Amino acid sequence: MSIAVIPSRFASKRFNGKPLAPIAGKPMIQRVYEQAIKAKNIERVIVATDDDRILELVQGFGGEAIMTSANLRSGTDRVAETACLLNLDPDEVIVNIQGDQPLFEYECLDQLVAPFQADSELAMSTLAVKLKDKDAAQDPGNVKVTFDKNGFALYFSRSPIPYVRDEGTTADIYKHLGFYAYKKNFLDTIAALPHSTLESVEKLEQLRVLEYGYRIKVVITAHDSPSVDRPEDIPPIEKRIQAR
Repeated sequence: MSIAVIPSRFASKRFNGKPLAPIAGKPMIQRVYEQAIKAKNIERVIVATDDDRILELVQGFGGEAIMTSANLRSGTDRVAETACLLNLDPDEVIVNIQGDQPLFEYECLDQLVAPFQADSELAMSTLAVKLKDKDAAQDPGNVKVTFDKNGFALYFSRSPIPYVRDEGTTADIYKHLGFYAYKKNFLDTIAALPHSTLESVEKLEQLRVLEYGYRIKVVITAHDSPSVDRPEDIPPIEKRIQAR
């Protein structure tokens, strides 16, 4: 069994207060939390925040929340601080859940932690889904990932990868979903690493791991999930919720 953490900060350049935004009658952070607790291999879900409003909201609907520092580089660092505050075992598997994907399928979390049961040496995993839309592959808002024959990430990019040079040649393109699982001791390692060049250029924190020579297992899922980056992303998601 694993512990899941949903890093959730109030301030955002594109959408301030995003975790509290109502989506079909419920705050977004509540929808994410309620999906997470359905996973079979997750025994505990915690919202890690830097804001009293988010803390009080989560506690108000019966969820577990913890206050973390406001001065953290990324969601991964917030999860790492949470793991330390909880004094978790070094071999504990911790899942990092994207707090802005209210429609994610909870089965993805079980898929994410499954490789740790098969490989005791594994330190980190993440999720990807095959893209069917060529326009989606061109969108820098969709992060792409390519991986080796053993399923370990080679690179993440906002550009389409691999680049198909010759006509008549095809290659599958995979979208990175941004969910992670790590052993607690490896999470501490990531948090202690300095910012990397590739991470700074692409604005993708997972590149810090690759640039310092570590490996990330890529788990392929059939379940895509839209993210909320701006207020205008909410209406289409509400339509999908109502259609269900």
